[in-house]
Amino acid sequence: MEYTITNVILLFAVLLVIAVITTKFSSRLGLPSLVFFIAVGMALNHYIYFDNAYLAQLFGILALIVILFEGGLTTKWCHVRKVLVPSASLATVGVIVTTLIIGFFATYILELEWLEGLLFGAIVGSTDAAAIFAVLGNKNIRTKLKATLEAESGSNDPMAIFLTVSFISLIQSHEVNFLSLVLSFFWEMGIGLVLGLLWGKVAVWMINKINLDSSGLYPVLSLALAVLTYSTVSFVHASGLLAVYVMAIFVGNSDLTYRTSIIRFNEGFGWMMHILMFILLGLLVFPNQLVSIAWQGMALALLLMFVARPIGVFLSMMFMRYSFREKVFISWAGLRGAVPIVLATFPLIAGVEHSQVIFNVVFFVVFTSALFQGATISPLAQKLGFTGEKKPPAPHSLELVSIGRTNSEIVEITIEEGSAVVGKELRELELPEETLITAIIRGNKIVTPRGTTSLQAGDILYVLVTKAQRETAKQIILEG
Repeated sequence: MEYTITNVILLFAVLLVIAVITTKFSSRLGLPSLVFFIAVGMALNHYIYFDNAYLAQLFGILALIVILFEGGLTTKWCHVRKVLVPSASLATVGVIVTTLIIGFFATYILELEWLEGLLFGAIVGSTDAAAIFAVLGNKNIRTKLKATLEAESGSNDPMAIFLTVSFISLIQSHEVNFLSLVLSFFWEMGIGLVLGLLWGKVAVWMINKINLDSSGLYPVLSLALAVLTYSTVSFVHASGLLAVYVMAIFVGNSDLTYRTSIIRFNEGFGWMMHILMFILLGLLVFPNQLVSIAWQGMALALLLMFVARPIGVFLSMMFMRYSFREKVFISWAGLRGAVPIVLATFPLIAGVEHSQVIFNVVFFVVFTSALFQGATISPLAQKLGFTGEKKPPAPHSLELVSIGRTNSEIVEITIEEGSAVVGKELRELELPEETLITAIIRGNKIVTPRGTTSLQAGDILYVLVTKAQRETAKQIILEG
């Protein structure tokens, strides 16, 4: 038994090391790292037999909670606010249109019943937050487009889950109350949004007010609150994933203690969940079964990329202030990833006829989407003129640590262009007692703070301040 456990642990360690290294090669080759993670899982399928759809679904949902939470933490509300309407339209109307079109094609290509074809369409109808965040995270793509895609992928899961569960119910019972379905959808979306905001306020209050013995516990607390948000919201049959994303955006855009530690921890943990989730989903697929559905999978993948998704985007954004080229880019950047594969486990667990065929084709479509669309997003954005200059690496690195068990902490404050304090000397700032500006980052240099030091736009200040005076100090520095 010890030998078996040792082998499993060794395999786990090797997989993580290989996965981390492949992310470096994937960026150089222009391929999304999730392609390599899935490929590793499929390769291991020859040596490890795994067919537990329930376990894959459970782990997939937990991974999506972490990934959505990490993505929401780093999402700026000022960017998302400007694209709320188009993102919401893509997440609802766009998903429905895509579902109907690809469901029509799937019915004939896979020789399924109508409801089974529409079930397939619902499963692949939404874009995937894990794939979008992973592929666009390090790309300097126009803020408007990036925010639209990320907001869409973070909010279209409720519609996809709703349609998937509804079609499964129709297949199994052939009787449905359409009014009940519509009310159920609005309940899921509305309550998920409201409870997500409520939990966001609770999370900010707890993180800022509680005095833990170690700063390392704050990231754990934040993640625990994200999981608690999903579970409590799902308990009342609302959209837990939407609630987690909304809660994360609220937390990430609030004045938060130990912000850097929380974001860095969840970024690393999010990557690990990315890796393990896609490897596990790759294990669930038997490569020899993909050969028999290769042409059907390729046909549906092409129809999804070139027909269903573009029509869904153009119809749902018909009256939006987006140019033709921007809509083309949004159409092509609608990556499929973990969410469709996780949704494909629903009919497997429910025992729907042809569920294994549906799962295999969904996997083929996702892998094809990640491979071709993921690899060409950057070249297409550059071709259409949607990329800016390459983001320079951060010229500074300052680890923010807990100041023992005191009530003091170091906060980071950036002086924006046009701020009232630009040009002022530090001695002119009437800062609270026991507040000290410890360092100023200016360009590639660290400036030693002195009373006669004048502040400039773009300066990054590291300020030692008590928790009670944190907001006051920030207000004085930012507003003069």
